[in-house]
Amino acid sequence: MKNKPNAAEKDYASLKSWQKKLHDLIFGYETFGGKLFDVILLIVIIFSVIAVMLESVTSIAINYGVQLRTLEWIFTILFAFEYVGRIASSPRKWKYIFSFMGIIDLLAILPTFASVFISGAQTLLIIRFVRLVRVFRILKLSRYLRGANMLRQALHDSRHKIIVFFGSIIIIVVVVGTLMYLIEHGQNGFSSIPRSIYWAIVTITTVGYGDIAPATVLGQTIASFLMIMGYAIIAVPTGIVTSQMMKNPEITSDEKCSECAVNKILEEAKYCHQCGAKH
Repeated sequence: MKNKPNAAEKDYASLKSWQKKLHDLIFGYETFGGKLFDVILLIVIIFSVIAVMLESVTSIAINYGVQLRTLEWIFTILFAFEYVGRIASSPRKWKYIFSFMGIIDLLAILPTFASVFISGAQTLLIIRFVRLVRVFRILKLSRYLRGANMLRQALHDSRHKIIVFFGSIIIIVVVVGTLMYLIEHGQNGFSSIPRSIYWAIVTITTVGYGDIAPATVLGQTIASFLMIMGYAIIAVPTGIVTSQMMKNPEITSDEKCSECAVNKILEEAKYCHQCGAKH
């Protein structure tokens, strides 16, 4: 007994012959034509991004600005045809248009047209680089996609803890920044509370630009404690997300270790995370 076609198959079947061929070429990646199209598309995206980067270099823009702008328009026209082709061959046009990649595909062509009216808008074309995520589909890097999904899920599940953590950090930098403004009497770069808060953020993240530094003994003491605290704070988000990932059933299996009989073994691991025995 044949299985009934699902909604996606029905939508695809409703396409005209030329739409199906165009769909297999643009959206397909199993056929030779589909793979070739995606590879060529990625190469064009890379060159278009390089052209945008080169145009931001003053010396290159002066000598080759016209050529780069011409290339930019050529790339934009190609992407525009591709975008129209994706819409025309998509079984669910509105779903594609409002999907993440559909919006990115549109944003990849708008800045060039906007640059006619707004100077410098073409710099936003760097968003084309986001389209390179299609390389995962071409190379069939499902393991990496699964890893990305695990990380996304872990971040989502631990969002409440992360929000509380960042809320605590905001309170700390505001309080310390305000104290430093009072302690330094508005001198030594602490000219305002917002600027003092900026110093607290730079210090607690261990960046340390050095553009602002306390001169009083009390200020330096507080700064020392803030620096030490920064090292501990950096590890907290990592620990939260890692702990959540370990709880994720997608990264573990129901298999037990033959040596220590630990309940779960990390998926695809060659050695037990509990006793080190080889699987």
